[in-house]
Amino acid sequence: MRIDVVSIFPEYLAPLDLSLIGRARREGLLDLHVHDLRSWTTDRHRTVDDTPYGGGAGMVMTPEPWAQAVDHLASVGDRSYAGARPLLVVPGPGGRRFDQAMAHELAAEPWLAFACGRYEGIDERVYDYAAEALDGRVRVVSLGDYVLNGGEVAVLAITEAVARLLPGVVGNAASLVEESHEDGLLEYPVYTKPASWRGRGVPPVLLSGDHGAIATWRHRQRLERTAARRPDLLEASAAVNGDDPLPIRLATPADVPELWTLTRACWVDEGRLNHAPDIPPLVETLEHAQAELERWRTWVVREGSGSGAGQAGRLVASVRARLVDGDTWEVGRLMVAPDLVGRGIGRQLLAHAEEQAPREAVRAWLVTGALSERNQRLYRKAGYRPVRRPRQGIPGTVELDKGLRRS
Repeated sequence: MRIDVVSIFPEYLAPLDLSLIGRARREGLLDLHVHDLRSWTTDRHRTVDDTPYGGGAGMVMTPEPWAQAVDHLASVGDRSYAGARPLLVVPGPGGRRFDQAMAHELAAEPWLAFACGRYEGIDERVYDYAAEALDGRVRVVSLGDYVLNGGEVAVLAITEAVARLLPGVVGNAASLVEESHEDGLLEYPVYTKPASWRGRGVPPVLLSGDHGAIATWRHRQRLERTAARRPDLLEASAAVNGDDPLPIRLATPADVPELWTLTRACWVDEGRLNHAPDIPPLVETLEHAQAELERWRTWVVREGSGSGAGQAGRLVASVRARLVDGDTWEVGRLMVAPDLVGRGIGRQLLAHAEEQAPREAVRAWLVTGALSERNQRLYRKAGYRPVRRPRQGIPGTVELDKGLRRS
């Protein structure tokens, strides 16, 4: 990934030479360029601000130096990136709030540029100019509901949050799996040696070696911690669009047309990500989807529906499962409408599917794309681990399973 930062205080970005981000730069994983906005000024005072039209306190950053900076970025794209344009991110309190989901979005970009405003902000015409020069790739991002003196602090935070998601930046990629905000919940408490310290012990379940029990304990801790510290996150993930808990019910033949459409919408990105445009969810017919309802137990969620509400709104999520080989509960087609991803709906559906397993099922088993990192994070958090002996061994996929505990 390439990152360009334009600031009147380039030395503010010096911390990006430290720790994991600095190492990523030295190893060529992150190509970072810091520019002094004043290098595009033309007067001897290197002026970058002036008084606001209409009066008022403070100063406004003048448009011409910023236009020159944008032109420079466009010229770099023309010379070195076959005309590609960076995504210009402008930190500011009036933008969309930055969160972990946006960090993943930005990490998928090959080239980011940051414009660090100061004073009362940047002349509004610069945004329009940049949108024209950069093919509309301009985004205003807020670090939170407060005001900073400039965009540099936000750039440090956003760059670290984004860069650590790039392959190879964090040495152990598994450490990225079970973190706060990855699925709408806060992270569970963690412990290390010694097992007893100043009269305080580590929870016994963490010493048990029972990975299923550990996963259950950690999930419960995440829920309790989120309820205590950030109840707003639970409210966002507990329901789709209404006052009732997530309304999960068995699918009926009447659901199949919408289910078929949702499946295609959800698997387009999966097919692209895994270089597999002909995976079954993208090519199966409506008739095949109807037949599958007979072979699987399938659950669906409709937007704005409560218990017994029937088909109140659009079908937004689904999962299915079936018993195979007498003792294995196969879980499949876990899907959530793209505009609702990140609210914890998939996690609740997965837990529901596991709860519906018959008593003879001793393990849950599923398959996902080898390059579907978001899916794998969800499953690992739920206690799934790669199987030692794949059942299907389909190229481009990974198989995971977990033991099912019975009360």
